[in-house]
Amino acid sequence: MENKISIYNTLTKKVEKFIPNEDGKVGMYTCGPTVYHFAHIGNLRSYIMEDVLEKTLRYAGYDVKRVMNITDVGHLSSDADTGEDKMLKGAKREKKTVMEIAKFYTDAFFSDCAKLNIKTPDVVEPATNCIDNFIQMVDTLINKGFAYIAGENVYFDTSKLDDYYVFSSQSEKELLVGVRDDVEEDTNKRNKSDFVLWFTKSKFDNQELKWDSPWGVGYPGWHIECSGISIKHLGEYMDIHCGGVDNIFPHHTNEIAQSEAFLGHKWCNYWLHVHHLNDKSGKMSKSKGEFLTVSLLEEKGYNPLAYRMFCLQSHYRKPLEFSYEVLDNIVTAYDKLLKAVAKLKDEGEVDKEAFESYKTKFEDALNNDLNTSMAITMLYEVLKADINDKTKLELINSFDYVLSLDLTALRNADNGVDEEFEAHIQALIEERTAAKKEKNFARADEIRNQLLEEGIILKDTREGVIWERA
Repeated sequence: MENKISIYNTLTKKVEKFIPNEDGKVGMYTCGPTVYHFAHIGNLRSYIMEDVLEKTLRYAGYDVKRVMNITDVGHLSSDADTGEDKMLKGAKREKKTVMEIAKFYTDAFFSDCAKLNIKTPDVVEPATNCIDNFIQMVDTLINKGFAYIAGENVYFDTSKLDDYYVFSSQSEKELLVGVRDDVEEDTNKRNKSDFVLWFTKSKFDNQELKWDSPWGVGYPGWHIECSGISIKHLGEYMDIHCGGVDNIFPHHTNEIAQSEAFLGHKWCNYWLHVHHLNDKSGKMSKSKGEFLTVSLLEEKGYNPLAYRMFCLQSHYRKPLEFSYEVLDNIVTAYDKLLKAVAKLKDEGEVDKEAFESYKTKFEDALNNDLNTSMAITMLYEVLKADINDKTKLELINSFDYVLSLDLTALRNADNGVDEEFEAHIQALIEERTAAKKEKNFARADEIRNQLLEEGIILKDTREGVIWERA
């Protein structure tokens, strides 16, 4: 098929035409969450833009298989493969087991994704499901001479590679400045840039999750997870790997090192990275105390889709600064957009020539390195265009496959149910509103799920809660 999509490839540092390994099919991998806490909205910016990429590929006619991991073991708090395991940290904080923490925050993550209309990947694989895959990879790397055992741990030997720093022209010394100064040096390493593939000697006596391996009882390093899971589900050749810019070094650098050493050939052709969401104090982080979550936005009365639109108004490769003032402006624009769409009359015939013309312009915006801001501009152009309402509705529904802003929510709010059922819905909506005011979010979610089982979807807007048939 014709390749119209261009994306910025972090590996080559330029915008390139996207050409998959197999015509018409795309293997796509996105780094998933470490499920030790709620995702903050900065994390979710990456998932929104990865969702846009996947839907853009599907919109263009590609058959996409998207795979995502769930890190439920082994993600340490330092890029130097030392520091406290984040999963263990979460378990200590909440006095639960690691697997209880993983289950709770995995469910919370996908709940947030649903509120933001982020499609669940085709394959979601927890790291704890793939221990045998990781052990096989590590064993192969040792046998090939790319890994060594020291201090009872297994390390990848970066000196065996011709070009370890594939993403950067910086020197090793410059890159190591990014490693925290308060982290103790791992004296087992032959080279400072070496990284752990498998831990058997852990400084945490109470590490819950451990498995038998040829090197002793232990657990995998963080970096091996994504390599093992992606190769398991996508094979030896992958088209696109996505993540936040903070994953470029060392995580994605290490993924390439171990994957290509294991496979013996180039692994992934395109790397797409989403820039940080900042607030006035800098990059958003879970370590700052209270952090912004989707639930907090809802508590303050914001529709999560207004945050999605906030992200789409900016290019994914640029830092984005969050403020409530800017979000309020987006809310106003979003509400006006929904009302304008609601006024369109679903009658007449589609003007096929006009439809194809505007659809092509919309596709051109997305195909130009995911220019979502221009794509939204095309939405406004359609609403102002001298074409009939039926054509506008068809275009808006088409665009919303990628934008996923529920643009027809208000026009679909009146579903013609009988008065008794409508009264039942309204009573539950009022109970849910009261529960949210009392910060009883568990009950609020129960009500949302109850109505969903009854075929009703709730939408939170600044105008209030609206509902529609599922």
